[in-house]
Amino acid sequence: MSLPKAVHYLLCFVLFFGVLGGLVGDRVALAAEESSRGSFLSSLNQEQPPPKEKLELVSKYPTFEGNSGDSFSFDVNLRWLGSEARTFDLALIDVPPKWSASIVAGAYEREIPAIGLEPEMLYPEKITVKFAPFPGELPDPGDYVITLEASSGDIKEAIELKAVVTTLYRFAFYTATERLNAEVTAGEENHLSLIVFNTGQAVIEEISFVSSKPAGWNIKFNPDEVESLQPGLAREVDVMIKPPRKTIAGDYSVTMSTISPGTSIRRIELRVTVLTPTVWGWVAILIVLAVIAGLGVIFRRLGRR
Repeated sequence: MSLPKAVHYLLCFVLFFGVLGGLVGDRVALAAEESSRGSFLSSLNQEQPPPKEKLELVSKYPTFEGNSGDSFSFDVNLRWLGSEARTFDLALIDVPPKWSASIVAGAYEREIPAIGLEPEMLYPEKITVKFAPFPGELPDPGDYVITLEASSGDIKEAIELKAVVTTLYRFAFYTATERLNAEVTAGEENHLSLIVFNTGQAVIEEISFVSSKPAGWNIKFNPDEVESLQPGLAREVDVMIKPPRKTIAGDYSVTMSTISPGTSIRRIELRVTVLTPTVWGWVAILIVLAVIAGLGVIFRRLGRR
């Protein structure tokens, strides 16, 4: 064999084993890489703890503003991030004095003490917190905070809801004499003075007057409406009371009220004593005297017989 042929075969032999070695090396490297990746993922899965169970309470509007005496309503969404269904007790904490609060749900807004939640629901459950001062109470301007708490075993979550009272509308309504009784004469126009006094911190507008009276009575207010009343100022209102002429003498109940948008109604319960006119009084006396005289004549005639 000549030298050139020997060199040619030697080169082919080296090239063949080089290619074969490269293929085997790539397979070994790929297998090693996959083994390493599998070991890493396995160790990662072993080290990562299971997701923690959690309850979420979210309110889109946790703060509302309003006037003194207004009622407030807060919608709260509940989402349970856990492994199985649970029932959560609901409670309202730190309710301010002279305020009432309740938790309601559903179209009829029925009060509920607890709620059952399914895990990982597509849409959260919604409840509503009703928050309002006692009837007739007018809180001073400021922040009034209440806390909604939901708990089940060791799972507990809370959210603060705030009512901000910005304006106080308040006024007094009473008689000029500060007495709750009056005397009137049947068939005549009788006048009584009432006082409206703005004791709040804002202008009161459109104050109107209404009355509850016996049938047939005529009651008029002058003026019948106060357009505007500044804080600290008072306004006198004249009331005309006219019972029918044939009203029987005695005591009657009359209620006079004020109504203004954004404020509570103020009432005066008045005891009205009806007196008969003086003329009719004399007529009554004459009738009595005539009856007595008639009886005297009858007795005298009977005595003669």
